[in-house]
Amino acid sequence: MANLRTKGKSTIVWILMGMLVLGLGGFGVTNFGGSQTEVGRVGETTVTAEDYARSLQNQLNAFSAQAGQAFTLAQAQSIGLPQQVQAQLFAEAALSEDARRIGLSVGDQRVADVIMQAQAFRGPNGQFDRVAYGETLRRQGMTEADFEAQIRDGEAGQILQRAVTEGAPAPRPMVDQTVRWLLESRDITWREITADQLPEPVARPNDETLQAWHQANAARFTAPELRRITYVWLTPEMLEGEVHLDEAALRAEYDRRIAEFQQPERRLVGRLVFPDQQTAEAAKARLDAGEVPFDALVTERGLTLDDIELGEVSQTELDSETGQAVFALEQPGVVGPFQTTLGPALFSMNAILEPVEIPFEQAQDELRGEAALDRAGRMVEDRAGDFEDMLASGATLEDVAEETEMELGQIDFDASAAPEHTGIDGYQAFRERAGAVAQDDFPQLYQLDDGGVFALRLDEVVPPTLRPFDEVADEVAEDWMTSETRGMLMARAEDLAVDAAALAAPAADEANDAGPADEAGGQAATAADDAAADGDADGAAPTAALVVPAGNPVADLTRDGWIDGVPPEVVTSAFSMTETGATQAVTAQGRVFLVTLDGIHQADLGSEIATEAAESVTQRLEQSLQNDLFDYYIRGVQAERGVQVNQSAISAAETMVR
Repeated sequence: MANLRTKGKSTIVWILMGMLVLGLGGFGVTNFGGSQTEVGRVGETTVTAEDYARSLQNQLNAFSAQAGQAFTLAQAQSIGLPQQVQAQLFAEAALSEDARRIGLSVGDQRVADVIMQAQAFRGPNGQFDRVAYGETLRRQGMTEADFEAQIRDGEAGQILQRAVTEGAPAPRPMVDQTVRWLLESRDITWREITADQLPEPVARPNDETLQAWHQANAARFTAPELRRITYVWLTPEMLEGEVHLDEAALRAEYDRRIAEFQQPERRLVGRLVFPDQQTAEAAKARLDAGEVPFDALVTERGLTLDDIELGEVSQTELDSETGQAVFALEQPGVVGPFQTTLGPALFSMNAILEPVEIPFEQAQDELRGEAALDRAGRMVEDRAGDFEDMLASGATLEDVAEETEMELGQIDFDASAAPEHTGIDGYQAFRERAGAVAQDDFPQLYQLDDGGVFALRLDEVVPPTLRPFDEVADEVAEDWMTSETRGMLMARAEDLAVDAAALAAPAADEANDAGPADEAGGQAATAADDAAADGDADGAAPTAALVVPAGNPVADLTRDGWIDGVPPEVVTSAFSMTETGATQAVTAQGRVFLVTLDGIHQADLGSEIATEAAESVTQRLEQSLQNDLFDYYIRGVQAERGVQVNQSAISAAETMVR
């Protein structure tokens, strides 16, 4: 219904999300204690509590559908959704107010056209359905008059929006500059400097150095907060052994669910209805001639494939002639037209589902397990009342575990750790309660997703604690050596970045050798050994023997390009340099690289890809300009006409939301 309410103002309703966020503070906002049916007004145009509650509920429903689970009002408040909905409604009110002030409106025919075109008001034949129209509005608690008034206001608002925002072209120099930036490409050479290119690995330092590192980097060696929790729980699986099912009971369950185990051949079928036989036959002729695919015919009718889907059907579920034709197909196809109660229709067969014939002997193990769990779940449910009574009367968790089937356990719960999925902390319900329970809370019974129950008690909160050095000495040493190695490599990389001769020499050798990567590595190692020997003879430090790694050339690299196995920061570095021949040292994801800019290729603004990019850039820039103009316009109307907000009515309206 959210889509229906905004059909007439589809381009204006949510355009302010994240832009206005109820930016009403600068427009003389006042609170007033008037009727609770109004949450506010702009000038003489009101925003009703019903509109606010309905819009907020629609957004909650949309978030719930996306997440696949209920999205609560508390969650919505945490992300500022109520304020966004209020911003939308007050923006709409500003449009309506200005339209009212200048006497702008639309005729009945335009309102009728919008309603007739609304997808949700169409019946199976793709045409406007008067019954669906009334039923949809009834479910939303709206009268036809209210809805049509909103459509009229929305259409008038669109006229105002177009008047304000159209005629704001994107500046051509800005478009060209953006396209040049987007399509510029570069040639680079990248090198990775790794620890194995050092003459010898970084050695583990003494404990004094490590202890200082342990203290200086305490956050890395600090254990998270732990919540020591005692709990009792009972799941259907724990009671499964108490359930005894005889064969007669299993056969009765098999017979009750016979449709799962014995099914005839079925087909996935869609039905596309046409207004008359001639139109249906013409569509089938075009389909047979290969002029259009079936989904194009569906689109021409103003429908989607989901709209025409009948789902799984057996031959007996279709009338005789249609069933014979559909089930005569040996592969997906389209048959018809055939007469239906809705009119002539084409039927698309999309998949063949083989018959299901599972005998009792094959199904009984599955039935036994499912039935046992189901019965055990009912047993848990039956006994839950007794558990609650015990807790309410002051029994401890230990008492409950001793006197009932509930099992006692303890856990050091870490909210930041991933669940193990093997114990109670694998249940989301437990994790939520474990993270929220306080030490003075009395144990209560809560439900688990599988039908089980649990209660818990917080015994102690252990704050984040620096782990003793003796326990983490090896971790500290590894962390120190990793940091030290990276620092040495980065320092050497920065030296090489300004040493063009050192970078050029290996490249020339590689061009002559043209060996595979492992041979190049071997050559580097040999050179390192020789250099180390020379360094020892001359009294130089061993680290001076670091070999320049092999270069990896990349041509025509674009800003949105990537290099396999290389962090994206290398690409970013390539486009941060402005002079050909420059080299940068880059550290990313714990690795060290040298990036040399070999060439810059300017974009060809006359190319086809540049033309396409310019069109896209133009659209985005114009949309941004229009958004800004519309934002200023709405704020101007609100400033001129005045905005009033009834906070108590807003709070009351939010109690209507589920």
